[in-house]
Amino acid sequence: MISVYVEGVGILGPGLTGWPQARVILSGLAPYAAADLPRLSPALLAPDIRRRTGDHIRLAVQVAAEAVEHSGRAAADLASVFATSESDGHVTHAICDAVVQEQPAVSPTKFHNSVTNAPAGYWSMAANSLQPSTSVCGFDASFAVGLLEACAQILIEQREVLLIAHDTRFPEPLHSVRPMSASFGAALVLAQRRSPHSLAKFTVSVLSEAPAETSVPDRQLEALRRGNPAARCLPLLAAVARAAANAVVLPYIGGQGLHIVSEPC
Repeated sequence: MISVYVEGVGILGPGLTGWPQARVILSGLAPYAAADLPRLSPALLAPDIRRRTGDHIRLAVQVAAEAVEHSGRAAADLASVFATSESDGHVTHAICDAVVQEQPAVSPTKFHNSVTNAPAGYWSMAANSLQPSTSVCGFDASFAVGLLEACAQILIEQREVLLIAHDTRFPEPLHSVRPMSASFGAALVLAQRRSPHSLAKFTVSVLSEAPAETSVPDRQLEALRRGNPAARCLPLLAAVARAAANAVVLPYIGGQGLHIVSEPC
């Protein structure tokens, strides 16, 4: 088992526009109503850089910036772990469309935005960070893979880690093959020791024979949780929002589960 402390949260999804608003909904104090995502325009990205990115990168940077601001830490001091199920589907589609033309020509910007660690690169530049960054994919278990990676780094490297999970909808025909109900991103600043900024303590362990993954009671939120791999974290964020001890099981790779006990600080 590994124990870490949550110091900051960022979240953005349909009807969930930042942690202060989402916390009230996830704690059950206000009803949830799905709504279109606001236009993604993270202030941390300079306008000329922002124009070269799509929603996949902008979403990651926006939730990361909120979590860091919430934690009170300096973005440049944090190692980072980026978790995504499929990377940027719009860029993948554009490249596939370009290479089947009579005179194929792939945009250099599209090409470097297509790699899985592109969001990590943009974040590192925007945050002026020289800290290590890791990018992981784990299909529907991507959030759990990212969380366990972040916990391992905290334990071994004795550093604070920013975890970002983000997945955006695909265009057709990719959407038919890998449908996602909506775009969603979340970020957590995690630390080894309790501090005045600590919101919750997570005790994390891997279950070789996992029970059913934890759901959320609201039907619309549950549809979001099931419809986007990054949103599998919603039961965990709800536990933090309620500020009550709770156990959550998230889907992990190989039919295993990630068991997290969340306790308020």
